[in-house]
Amino acid sequence: MIDPPPVRRVLLGAVLRRYREDLGLALEDAARILECDRSKISRIETGQRGIRPKELRELLTEYGIGEPEQGTLTAIARAGNRGSWWQAYSDIVLEPYRDYLALEQAATAVLLYDPQHVPDLLQTPQYAQVRAAAIRSVPADTAQGTLAALVLARQEILGARRTRLTALITEAALRQLADGPDVMCDQLKALAGVDDRITLQVLPSVREAPSSGPATILRFAWMPSLGVVYLPGLSGGVCLAGQQDVASYTSAFEQLRASALTPAASVRFIREMTGE
Repeated sequence: MIDPPPVRRVLLGAVLRRYREDLGLALEDAARILECDRSKISRIETGQRGIRPKELRELLTEYGIGEPEQGTLTAIARAGNRGSWWQAYSDIVLEPYRDYLALEQAATAVLLYDPQHVPDLLQTPQYAQVRAAAIRSVPADTAQGTLAALVLARQEILGARRTRLTALITEAALRQLADGPDVMCDQLKALAGVDDRITLQVLPSVREAPSSGPATILRFAWMPSLGVVYLPGLSGGVCLAGQQDVASYTSAFEQLRASALTPAASVRFIREMTGE
């Protein structure tokens, strides 16, 4: 059984194919740009093989794509390079999730929704340890240490890159004790004090959409049609990169967001829960 190609390759390949076809170019025309055979271009466009950043820029320049878009696509191409920070955790992270982590570090905006828990990119160290210990696919001692460290490493990297986060949190998630009132109290205080790159909105229980499952949407600057949806699961979850999938999940996220409290009202709501 042949493993499916990484989503980041599929994403890049689909974009390159769309650019080429919009210009009315054949595979042979693209092959001449890179001085290769047409089969290499075909494999790149279907995600069966990667493309080096230098080759990517050569193609994009010939296709007339501007520097901002080139920068975004080059970041995605480089995200899966050997030596990436997240590969230190590859022994406990299943392949679909590795694919997501590679794309997350290239994203410029992340939309988060989890109906049952505080999203991982907003968790305190203590809350992250409690959540990691609940994951049964790895030993408990590993979960509490390495998986929690992975969550915090992601937070640090996205914070340094000033990645924009938009998070929808349900009231039910906020009222869970998470292994004790102290852990949850500290978590609530952290949520009430998020920095200006994070937009946080609370969905009160009376407004929740109970049929909606957890999902994360990655967006990329200068390319509004480009995106990835990650749906968590016991086998590592799944990444969706189709334009229709991204559009559908983004629309559902915005509908939930319209039902949520405003960011200012959400902060007041959380502070009231802490007794402040």
